[in-house]
Amino acid sequence: MHSDPIADLLTRIRNANKARFEKVEIPASRMKISIAKILKAEGYIKDYNVVKDEKQGVLVIQLKYDSKQNSVMTEIKRISKPSRRVYVSKDEIPYVKNGLGMAIISTSKGVVPDKVARKQATGGEVICTFW
Repeated sequence: MHSDPIADLLTRIRNANKARFEKVEIPASRMKISIAKILKAEGYIKDYNVVKDEKQGVLVIQLKYDSKQNSVMTEIKRISKPSRRVYVSKDEIPYVKNGLGMAIISTSKGVVPDKVARKQATGGEVICTFW
């Protein structure tokens, strides 16, 4: 059992990107599915789907590469950890690489990218950053 399933998700994506895998399979959860939904909407992955099994299901993420087979994601970083939660107010939402990257925020209105959190004027827990 993993103590931090979100860090496990990010590490699996990071390792699969470095190994140039076409897809990666991860045990599913609602939080992981909402993160995958945001990554697809922002263009960091091709697609995702959830395969039902007798346990919790499997999240299959299809990774995205450019024409030279370089990964679209350069850096993936876990910000808020189980040992140290990082919360921000609506005015403190971070800009990742001066707006070129993206932060994923868990707000009271759901898990959203940083741009949507600023638009909704809600703060929350900074889960991770992508660039």
